[in-house]
Amino acid sequence: MALFKSIIDRFRSSDIDWEDLEETLIGGDLGIHLTTELVDSLRERKGKLDADSVAAACREEIVGILGTEPQPLPEPKDGMPAVILVAGVNGVGKTTSVAKLAAYLKAQGKSVVLAAADTFRAAAIEQLKIWAERIDVPIVTTQYQGDPSAVCYDAHAKAIAMGADYLICDTAGRLHTRHNLMEELKKIRRTIAKQDESAPHERWIVVDATTGSNALNQAREFQSALDLNGVIVTKLDGSGKGGSVVAIQHDLGVPTRFIGTGEKQEDLARFDPATFVETLL
Repeated sequence: MALFKSIIDRFRSSDIDWEDLEETLIGGDLGIHLTTELVDSLRERKGKLDADSVAAACREEIVGILGTEPQPLPEPKDGMPAVILVAGVNGVGKTTSVAKLAAYLKAQGKSVVLAAADTFRAAAIEQLKIWAERIDVPIVTTQYQGDPSAVCYDAHAKAIAMGADYLICDTAGRLHTRHNLMEELKKIRRTIAKQDESAPHERWIVVDATTGSNALNQAREFQSALDLNGVIVTKLDGSGKGGSVVAIQHDLGVPTRFIGTGEKQEDLARFDPATFVETLL
């Protein structure tokens, strides 16, 4: 059930139960920090609050966090490709999201190169190769357990030589608690910067909307390694409530760029905050 409708239904015929409201907001994946701020802000409002006014106030606060316009995509500059480095834990749909992002950019008339830098899984390399053939974009790969930094470097060189608009690097899924793997992401970032000190321009994490508060925890750890500036949220077609989108932007200042709503190539869309608040929350 959508968050605002849940609030209205729950308190339609009764006074606001603040503990119940807190549970509702946390259950919507807004996180404890943001939920506490929202409830404290509502408590300070003068006059009697009913279900509709509480839902409206929550909506107002969330719009204030997310804004109303989609975040702009990076553009190639000075003949150099815009580089998007994509990270995340295992099982969130990262490789599929990378492929769908490439398809989206190509549909916008942009040229794209893919880097298959998830060298820990032979299946991931093959999966991205199949996607690359399907959407007809060049891809740079290496053997299983090869050096992911070298793959990204070679792919960057190829993208520069081709005059491509975008390079998208798919990195290995990793537990956000594994220090050595997080250090590897830093190495990839440093390697890409050797050919363009401003790259990678975008450093995005893919999170699964169904994992609730874990999405925020993952983003927090990857933020420390990559200085994230974007999120792709997957599985918003299922039981994912989407509140983690708000929590990540509120707590970390990292905006959502795309949302995934299915497995098909076209099931990836720019994140539109106004539409998100109206339809999903």
